[in-house]
Order: sequence, then C-alpha cells, then structure tokens
Amino acid sequence: MTFLSKTLARVKPSPTIAVSTLAAELKAQGKDVIGLGAGEPDFDTPENIKQAAKAAIDAGKTKYTAPDGIIELKQAICAKFKRDNGLDYTPKQVSVGTGGKQILYNALMATLNPGDEVVIPAPYWVSYPDMVLLAGGEPVIAMASADNAYKLTPEALEAAITPKTKWFIFNSPSNPTGAGYTAAELKGLTDVLMRHPHVWVMTDDMYEHLVYDGFQFATPAQVEPGLYDRTLTCNGVSKAYAMTGWRIGYAAGPEELIGAMRKIQSQSTSNPSSISQWAAVEALNGTQGYIAENNAVFKRRRDLVVEMLNAAEGVVCPVPEGAFYVYPSIEGCIGKTSPGGKRIGTDEDFATALLEEKGVAVVFGGAFGLSPNFRVSYATSDENLKTACTRIQEFCAALT
Repeated sequence: MTFLSKTLARVKPSPTIAVSTLAAELKAQGKDVIGLGAGEPDFDTPENIKQAAKAAIDAGKTKYTAPDGIIELKQAICAKFKRDNGLDYTPKQVSVGTGGKQILYNALMATLNPGDEVVIPAPYWVSYPDMVLLAGGEPVIAMASADNAYKLTPEALEAAITPKTKWFIFNSPSNPTGAGYTAAELKGLTDVLMRHPHVWVMTDDMYEHLVYDGFQFATPAQVEPGLYDRTLTCNGVSKAYAMTGWRIGYAAGPEELIGAMRKIQSQSTSNPSSISQWAAVEALNGTQGYIAENNAVFKRRRDLVVEMLNAAEGVVCPVPEGAFYVYPSIEGCIGKTSPGGKRIGTDEDFATALLEEKGVAVVFGGAFGLSPNFRVSYATSDENLKTACTRIQEFCAALT
C-alpha cells in the first residue's frame, strides 16, 4: 500500500518549471547555458509599485487580511475591468489569490465532480490539464492547428462539447503560442457557447496587455454579454507589471462561485501576502505608461527571434500577436540525427539534444499538447536571444 494519494498519480510536474530548474542547475555547474524556458519578464518591477510595497511595510500593513483580498484591491480590480474591458463587477464578485494559478485551481476545485469534463484548446498552458485532473475532472483536448495560426475553430469547440462538459478554458494571447483571438474570432466561439448553456467559461487573460502590431484584445464576456453570468474572468499582475514573484492573481464572476472559491482559499492558503496586495493596488491604479514601453522591447525581441528561427533549417516560426513566446514547428527536423549522435524522433528529443549539445534550454511542444514544436520565451536580453538563436541555427544545420 502506497502512502501517497492516488490522485497524485494522475498528474505530472510542470515541464516549464523543470526546464528552468535544469538550466539553472547546469549554469551552477559552470556550463554555458541560455535558458529560454521561463515565462516571466526580465524587467524589474516598476519603481512606483516597489515604493507602494515599502510604504505598506512602514505603515504596518503586515497582518492577515480577508481570505481572498483587501477591499482596496478588489475595488482596484473592479475599476480595471470597467476601464479596460467594459465589464461591471462589484467587490463581492472578485477573488484575489496567490498568483493566477491558484485562482484557476480554486475555481476548478470548487466546481468539478468526478466525470465532469473541461474542454481545453491545444496547444495549452501545461498546468490546465493537470489542475483539472487534481480537481477530479477529465480534460478534453480540442486541437488547434498551425494552419489556423494555433487558434481553435468554432467547429472544433462544438465537437468537443458533450453533456458532461462543465468548463471551457480559454487563453488569449496564448501561452505557449502567443496567438491572440480577434473579437470576430472570439465571437465565433462565444456563439457556440451560447448554444450550450450548461458550459461555463474560464478565461485566462494574463497576457491581455502584451499585444503588438495594433492587435485589440477582447475577452469573452465583453464580446458576448450573454455569457456574463457563467464566465470567470481571470487575470493578474504577474506579466504586464513584471510582478511574477509577488504572486497576485485575481478573477471576477458570479457571487456564488466566488464564495465557493473563498471557502477553499480560507482552508488552504488563506490570504495572499498583504504587502503584495498593496503593491498590486498601485499596479492597477497607478501609471500604466511603462507597459507600452516594455511592449516595444518585447516586439523588437519577437521580430528578432521569428526572423532568426525562420532562417534555421527545418524550422517554421509563425508571428504571434501577443505574450512573449513563439512556438515554431520543427517538422523538418524530425527523423534526423544530431551531431552528438542523438536521433530526433520527437520534439522532446530535439529539446534534449539542443540543451546537451548547444546549451540552449527550450520547452518541447509535447508538454503543451501539440507536436512537433518547441516554445521559446523571448523575455530575456537581445544578446541572449541572438546567441541562442544562432546556436539553434547551427544545431539545425548540423542535423543529418
């Protein structure tokens, strides 16, 4: 009889965290490794946000708070949803968690029963299916293809929905592809959802502000107000505000669902860090000018990486609308052999050989549910990106 829970056997550790950890370990051993696996901005947290945190400490705001967030932060979140998305929420409809991941997890834990299905478009963020499994549900993967710029079609969504479907998880711009859905593309999906009133929508808008080339972000309840009463609109301060380590995510939705999420949080982590909450108030209410400045840097890096990867033999890299990832296909590399003698049978083989032989850490596409691909995070310096992409070009050119 094993001591560990049987539920644990249903899930696997996060591959993206594993890649970043391995890259850090190799660096610590003195090896020349460039990590392109981490999904976090390399920018420092803006000064006004850091000063707000310091002021909170000096003011003694270091005690427990309400389990799912201080009222000042909930009010700032409501103002953000109204300002940016045209959505009206009250503080009673808002939950604040220890990062965006906890918000999603709480919602799934609060709603899923054994046998409930959750439709997840692939490529997907690695944690979605495993969180569904931990909560006792069954992930149903709806495939999006490169031919459609890695965006789910209404037909594919329709085909994935069954009477057992409880949630549809939606992420735009996407991790891992950076693909962003236009309002018209999103309307095609929401039209399907309107025909299935038993399906709720969990929309992960974490990369909302990281968009390029004039792309206009839209979220499901904004595009289709008829979905408002069965949509959980999730977001956070991690990406746009360079606050990954502060661990603040939030969501707004129906009061009954928010109350259930609060109950789970009150018996698990309780409140997020009080200091981080006050920093997030400043992030949402304060100046937003640096977001556009950072986006200009990200766009330059995106264009650099796309150009260099498309120059690599056997690699095809689409231009994404947002986030800070690219998701190139390596179909032209499959079946070949690396200079070190490793046969490239899968994208995991490719990523492993690339790390071992060229010191570049990427995440293989199988981790995101669609192969043969790999994900590059371009949230690092131009110098690192140029060196890494040059090594990828050299690696691909040497495959036989």
